[in-house]
Amino acid sequence: MRVALFLTCVNDTLCPDTGRAVVRLLTRLGVDVDFPMAQTCCGQAHYNTGYRRQAEPLAVRYADVFREYDAVVTPSGSCAAMVRELYPRLGRRAREEGRGESLADALAPVVPKTFELTEFLVDVLDVTDVGAYYPHRVTYHPTCHGLRGLGLGDRPARLLRAVRGLELAELPGAEECCGFGGTFAVKNPDVSAAMGADKVRAARSTGAEVLCAADSSCLMHLGGTMARMEAGMRPVHIAEILASTEEEPWG
Repeated sequence: MRVALFLTCVNDTLCPDTGRAVVRLLTRLGVDVDFPMAQTCCGQAHYNTGYRRQAEPLAVRYADVFREYDAVVTPSGSCAAMVRELYPRLGRRAREEGRGESLADALAPVVPKTFELTEFLVDVLDVTDVGAYYPHRVTYHPTCHGLRGLGLGDRPARLLRAVRGLELAELPGAEECCGFGGTFAVKNPDVSAAMGADKVRAARSTGAEVLCAADSSCLMHLGGTMARMEAGMRPVHIAEILASTEEEPWG
């Protein structure tokens, strides 16, 4: 199986350790991971802000870069949801506007083979115990795109429960949004900050040392909120937890 890592803009710019963790984890599981250097943005930010036509060239580039792979794995529920949910919409809208089938045809091959990391582990590799060791009390925040867009369900929790040394604490109000929402946080900063504070208070009530999620953008938002509130917790991407072992450094 030819597998490619789609790192995403946020991880490439701000959270490169998350991408390294994905490669370390998949390599440990016997997967040979390629990183095509031609990858760029999936177009999610443009699409979600109302610039649909500007997102189209980025979607076509994504399809071109990853077309030859059997699976594309990304440590981002939101970007995986962009490909799986919104690329088909881009194709349909182009067809409705009389621009032919070319866009839909270009995007269709990559849609079913793009996976968020926990989906790939559980559904494709058929594994929940990845051999990880992480001796911390952790609570998991299911981000909106993973929860509602991809329907990740209990996949992340099953993976976390199998990690040796990890104590998983249930997060009150887990299904509530953290308030990031991409440009929502920019356009509605007061509402976004209040939602983030509610989420952090809920996380702090669990007594966890670590707040875990599968989207670095939400973790960035919550990490800033935790720092301002002096919550005494750390935001950690699930990939970094699953990549940790007794032989490797863990935070």
